[in-house]
Amino acid sequence: MTARRLADLRTALAGLDPMPGELVRERAEVPARFGVSARYAKWAGTPAPPPTGPGPAVLFERVAPESGAPARAVLIGLYGTRRRAAALLGTTPGLLPQRIVDAVGSPVAPVRGRGGREPVRVPLAPDLTALPVPVLTDEDAGPYLTLGSVLATDPDTGVRNLSVHRMCVQGPDRLSLWMVPGRDLEAAHQAARRRGENLPVAIHLGLGPAVLLSSCCPASLVPGGVDELGVAGALGGAPVELTDCRTVAAECIAHAEYVIEGELLADTAPENPRGPYATPEFLGYRGRAHPALPTVRVTGITAREGAILQTVSGPGHEQSVLLGFGMEAAVLARLRELDAPVKGVHCHTAGGGQLMVVLQWRAKRSAADDEVVRKAAESVLEEFRMAKLAVSVDEDVDIESDADLWWAMTTRLQADRDVAVLSDRPGFPLDPSQSTAYSPHLSADGRTAKAHFDCTVPHALRARFHRPRFTEPPGQGS
Repeated sequence: MTARRLADLRTALAGLDPMPGELVRERAEVPARFGVSARYAKWAGTPAPPPTGPGPAVLFERVAPESGAPARAVLIGLYGTRRRAAALLGTTPGLLPQRIVDAVGSPVAPVRGRGGREPVRVPLAPDLTALPVPVLTDEDAGPYLTLGSVLATDPDTGVRNLSVHRMCVQGPDRLSLWMVPGRDLEAAHQAARRRGENLPVAIHLGLGPAVLLSSCCPASLVPGGVDELGVAGALGGAPVELTDCRTVAAECIAHAEYVIEGELLADTAPENPRGPYATPEFLGYRGRAHPALPTVRVTGITAREGAILQTVSGPGHEQSVLLGFGMEAAVLARLRELDAPVKGVHCHTAGGGQLMVVLQWRAKRSAADDEVVRKAAESVLEEFRMAKLAVSVDEDVDIESDADLWWAMTTRLQADRDVAVLSDRPGFPLDPSQSTAYSPHLSADGRTAKAHFDCTVPHALRARFHRPRFTEPPGQGS
């Protein structure tokens, strides 16, 4: 794929059009409330419960907002399979994590718009209710921007941050925004508050694959001071183009489908004034609403002609794919730092792309490598708070195949010697089992027992576990 395709959503979609089954275009008008999620369920499972499964990208060409505003296009499911997500970046699932690691190590700085070549942006009224923001379930607090990438600059350090956040439409010009504590956007917000200022932000809907994937990378991979836009430039093969917002002193990405301009305020508001729940979470359970979240005052909206609003289903396969690739890159980079003999990493979508880590190890050279593998796998559980289960397998196991993983678990593991449990470790509260109500062995909610399943063959017994290979007849090999 061309560099421009990697930087731009609609040209990425155009690349899918000739591929059978990869992109579905739904031309019938559907309502933003429940219409997108109910129709998407035809192709990719049900929205909730259970979580959606692999499926095509679906472009709804006419989604009608509840306000009665004209119908607009909505895209869901673009990253609905690992294979397609990697292909959008010109690679395969097995190679993409290393591509991300390389991009972090050699970023390509963004550039200002190049002499009018960037797409024309049309100013819209600063009215969120005129946009086709989906409501997925009847328990949602309201319409949610589930794939909004927030670009902001820390006023103290001058470093940009691009990150995806859950945002609920609270009114025509108001959004509530949930930030993971301790991350860069929260630091920039606090820096602005210390100055007595609001933080200017640009919220992007509909970004190219390289930019969106870079915005989903964990802080352990892209530390403070590293510009995610530089990572995106390296990953996409061309610098990201920036331009100025119209109503706030902030930059925005020129090729975004929508840019919502605004200020992150000191004011807070309940995420759901009407009930205890927010919107389904990526692990497949309903999420509890936060009692007080920072709010964004919207000052302007711009859009490309025929703009496409991109979204994901909360408890969805797609969101887990996006989170998984960044986590894989972070684990791979850390194991390489330890000089561990890792060959590949797969953060399985069953764990939301975070909680279940499959580790593929190179062939063991001696009996000492039995312990090397175990200690390295346990170090992943210790160093990555989100990781709850680690599964180690050999080179001959296809880590993208659930059947192969279960085969290895069944035939290469004895529970009394190959399962290690790490008790009462820091965990992830959105997993409902990580609570004292579930396990009295946990010292607090949000802590968990972690486990390593060592499904690698002991070096001394490797000859007993040889897998036969099919051979082509002479003269018929490929």
